[in-house]
Amino acid sequence: MITIFLIITLLLILCDSYIICGVLGVCPLWSKCLIALPAIAYIAVILYIMIARDTGQRTLNLLFWLTLCIVIPTLLFTIVSLLGKGIGLAFPAAVKTGNYIATLLSLIWIVISLYGILFGWKKIEVERVAVTSSQIPTSFNGYKIVQLSDFHIGTYATAPECVNRIVDRVNSLNPDLIVFTGDLVNSSSDEIKEFTEILSRLHAKDGIYSVLGNHDYCLYRQYHGDDTPVKQLAEVIGYEKKIGWKVLRNESEQIVRGNDSIALIGVENAGSGAFPNKSDLKGALKGISKSEYKILLSHDPSHWRREVLPESDIDLMLAGHTHAMQFKIGGWSPSSFVYPEWGGLYEEDGQKLYVSTGIGENIAFRFGAWPQIVEIILHN
Repeated sequence: MITIFLIITLLLILCDSYIICGVLGVCPLWSKCLIALPAIAYIAVILYIMIARDTGQRTLNLLFWLTLCIVIPTLLFTIVSLLGKGIGLAFPAAVKTGNYIATLLSLIWIVISLYGILFGWKKIEVERVAVTSSQIPTSFNGYKIVQLSDFHIGTYATAPECVNRIVDRVNSLNPDLIVFTGDLVNSSSDEIKEFTEILSRLHAKDGIYSVLGNHDYCLYRQYHGDDTPVKQLAEVIGYEKKIGWKVLRNESEQIVRGNDSIALIGVENAGSGAFPNKSDLKGALKGISKSEYKILLSHDPSHWRREVLPESDIDLMLAGHTHAMQFKIGGWSPSSFVYPEWGGLYEEDGQKLYVSTGIGENIAFRFGAWPQIVEIILHN
C-alpha cells in the first residue's frame, strides 16, 4: 500500500510543479507557496505512516480523505489544463478556457468529496426488492429477508451512534430473517468488542445467519508474537456467535414454515485472484432436495458466474463485497469496470443474484452508493 501512495505522491509533485510553473507563471510567490501547501501536508502524512508504522483506522481515513480532496482534484485540473493547452496550439483561446473548466471540475470534485466524508457514509437507506418465483412455497409468500453486508465495523469506531441507528432501522422492518453476507471487520476481531451489545439487539423471527467475507480472515495487517490470522478468524466467528448470529461455513440450514421449507446455504469466501477462496459449494448443497427453493449467501458476486450459474440450481444468491466502490452517480459506478454484477438485482435463465453495495465502508466516505439495508420480499 505504501508503494502505491509513494507513486501517488510523485504524481502529486509533478502536477503541482506543472501548476506552479506552467499555469501560475508570473503570479506572486505567496500564491505559489499556497498551492504547494496541500501537497506538503499529504507528503507529511505519508512520512508519518512510514516512520511511525501507524496504519490505524483514523490514520487511514485521513490519508484517503487527503487523497480525495487534494490528489484527485489536482490531477483532474492538470489533465484538463493540459488538454486545453493541446487544443490551444490550434485555437489559442482554448488555453484560458481549459484552465477555467479545470478549476470548475476540481471544485465540484472537492464538494463531492467533502459531502461524502462528512455525511455520505452515515446516510443510511433501505432498498426494497421483490423476488418472485414459482418455486417459492406458499407459506413463504410475503416472507421478509433483511440483508446486511460489509459492515467493516472498525470504521464506525468514530461514529458508534450510526450502528445504533442501523440496528434500530433493521428491527423496525420486523424481518422474518436477517442475513449478513460478509466483512464484519476491516482487519481485526478487536473492532467488534465495543459493538457486541448493540449488534446483539438485532432480531428476526427465524434468526440471523452470516457468512465470511475476505476481510473476516484478517489477512490485511501485520502480526506479532502468537497472534495469527487463524486466531483472529476464530475470534471473529466467536464474536458472531456471541451476538447471536449463526455462521454458515460451507453448510446449509432449513427454514421451516408450517409444512413448507426453503434451504439457506452459506459458503466461505469464494474469491478470485488475491482474495481467498475457501468455499465448497458442492459440500454445502449436500442433502438438499432439488425441488427446494434455495438461497445462497456468498460474499463475492463473481462467484455467481464462476460456479453458481454453471454448476448449481441455486434460485437466489445474495452477495456484497463491491461497495460500488463507495461512489455512484445515477446507475453508474466505477465498480462496473471490475464486476459485471456490482449492485442490484440480476437474473439469468431464472436464477437471480442480488448484490448489496454494503452498509459500511473500509474508509469513511460514500457518495451516491449510500449505506444500504436491503429488504427482500419473496413472492410465489
